Order: sequence, then C-alpha cells, then structure tokens
Amino acid sequence: MEIINLASSFVIPCVILVVSLIILFGKKDYFSSFLEGAKEGAISACKLLPTLCALVISISLFTASGACEFVSSLLSPICDFLHIPTEIFPLIVTRPLSGGASIATFQDILSKCGADSYEGICASLIMASSDTAIYVISVYFSSAGIKRSSYALPCALFASTISIFISCIIARVFFQ
Repeated sequence: MEIINLASSFVIPCVILVVSLIILFGKKDYFSSFLEGAKEGAISACKLLPTLCALVISISLFTASGACEFVSSLLSPICDFLHIPTEIFPLIVTRPLSGGASIATFQDILSKCGADSYEGICASLIMASSDTAIYVISVYFSSAGIKRSSYALPCALFASTISIFISCIIARVFFQ
C-alpha cells in the first residue's frame, strides 16, 4: 500500500516533467501552440462571462426567493407516491441548475440524515449520476455559438429525472 501511495505522489510531477521535456526538445513549436490555445481560451472565457453571471444571479434569486422550497412542496405528493424521500427535494430541484447549490444541499442532507441513511445514499447516487443540465447547456452552447437549443433542455431534464428515479430504486434495492 505504501508503494502505491509513493507512486501516486510522483505521477503529477512526472507528467509535468515529461510535458516540459517534450516542449523543450520537441521538433515542433509547442510553446507557440500553447500560447495560441491560451489566447483562444481567454477569448472564450470573456465570451462566457455574461452567461455565467446571468446564470449565477438567476440561481441565487431562485434559491433566496423561496421558489426552491415552493417547487419542492409542489413535487411532494408525486415523490411520496414514488417513494422518493422528501429530504432530497431541494437536491432534486437544485441539481439541474447549479453545481455549487447542489453540493451545499447535498452536504446539508448528509449532515441531517447521515451518509449511510436511505436519503444520504439516494442523494449520493443522484449527485453521481446527474449533471447541472441548465449550466452545461448555457455555457457550452454559448461557447460554441449554438442558438437553436430547443430540444437540448427537455432531453437533459428528462435524463436528470430518470437518473433521480433510478438512483432511488438502486438505493432501495441494494442498500436498504
């Protein structure tokens, strides 16, 4: 086990060393390629900044206004029928919107219910099997300049919904 720990501590420095040697002694001009890529990355980041600001502000407004709790209360009867624990409603609502908000909600669920509880396992599986759909669509489509994204959001939200149901089923079958 100590050999694995020792080897793993040298992986990143070795990768950096190999890449540096390739850049220094390679036949192509890798450094100018790197600078060109960094320039394009900076331009992309500047183009994404308004989208990211709008997304962060809207998510903050959504959670601070109480809309998240309101949507959770609307989903309560459906989720009770489907045996989805009520403690994970805020995670279900915030996961498609924001990674940061969903991580905070996830930590709250784990601290209240415990990591080994049914709710904690459901929340863990949801975090592992879904993504921040609205964030991904807005950032990547904005970066690529895609204007017509009418089918992407419904498909992404459908996939997130399916991952929630399957996560709760797996938690109930294998861990309860």
